[in-house]
Amino acid sequence: MKALTWQGNQNVQVTEVPDPRIEEPTDAIIRVTSTAICGSDLHLYGVLGPYLAPGDVLGHEAMGVVEEVGPDAAGHLSVGDRVVVPFNISCGHCWMCGRGLFAQCETTQVRGEGKGASLFGYTSLYGSVPGGQAEYLRVPQAQFGPVIVPADTPDERFLFLSDILPTAWQAVRYADVPPGGSVAVLGLGPVGQFAVRIAAHLGAGRVIGVDRVPERLALAARYGAETVNLDDVDDVAATLIEMVDGRGPEATIDAVGMEAHGGRLVAAAQKAVGLLPDALAQKVTDKMAVDRLDALHAALKGVRRGGTVSVSGVYGGEVDAMPMMEMFDRGIQLRMGQAHVRRWTDQILPLLLDPADPLGALDLVTHHLPLAEAANGYEMFREKRDGCVKVVLNP
Repeated sequence: MKALTWQGNQNVQVTEVPDPRIEEPTDAIIRVTSTAICGSDLHLYGVLGPYLAPGDVLGHEAMGVVEEVGPDAAGHLSVGDRVVVPFNISCGHCWMCGRGLFAQCETTQVRGEGKGASLFGYTSLYGSVPGGQAEYLRVPQAQFGPVIVPADTPDERFLFLSDILPTAWQAVRYADVPPGGSVAVLGLGPVGQFAVRIAAHLGAGRVIGVDRVPERLALAARYGAETVNLDDVDDVAATLIEMVDGRGPEATIDAVGMEAHGGRLVAAAQKAVGLLPDALAQKVTDKMAVDRLDALHAALKGVRRGGTVSVSGVYGGEVDAMPMMEMFDRGIQLRMGQAHVRRWTDQILPLLLDPADPLGALDLVTHHLPLAEAANGYEMFREKRDGCVKVVLNP
């Protein structure tokens, strides 16, 4: 089959790889009909690249049609079912899953690396599980993970249940915005866009979106956000405080993560690590990695005293400097982590089934590309060219 694979040195290509097969009784095989490029896929070009091996299949946002089902997954899935596949692989019955902490599933935890649940297409840190930017996908723990969705509707109405919709939903829930309250979303990529829409849907009275890309600012404004262009202000945190009663919003959401603009020295350090041999780069990253923290610091310093900062953007640093005195003095609450996808899907699915499309699932994708053009899609998304907000690949 054809799949997008890592070739090393920040290079991805569509190549021929072996077809997946049933390996465990809980597996299923799906024929992928749509798969998306995620912002966290771009992290593979930088901090997490050393944990990939040439030939690794990428991608963790996928949906398709069930082609084959292992005997222990047959009670949940049938051949021909149309399913969305959560990006984290969870069993549904372990101690962590029993508490709704599906991103920490003890059945699939990558204990050798000290990490949580295995993820599709996301390096040896998370299990080296082949990803979904491919024609076919093996789905472990298929007795629980895949979400069955109706046929005869556009894929992108449901595709984002795989990752970015539950990630944004969790970010807003973790932000704990009171009814009629205020929240600022830093970073208006796909997760940030959905966070803006979800916050409004769940009753926030005022939503502020922060970015510098005109197309992203315009899209958030279309869903009711007040927007702040990074290029128009000297201090994001001070601007947020001034905008909301001289106190700041009751919550902020960092939907950026390690890809934040700024931090030239950190960017140079990340690039230098990327030039090292992978074995050495892994050791340096494991002990000494640093992130660009502009967005996180703005979220921490721009929220009101006693407010909540919710972090959905992915970070990979080990020695990041944090403004602890200010955080302590201002009484900040901080919540973060990989999205527990299956914890939220039952809450989100009815909104996707609503013909009115209240979350605008059909109003996010800017580019559809064949799988053969996936490498170009990565470059366009990374460089934010041609008004690119979200890329969907069709095998």
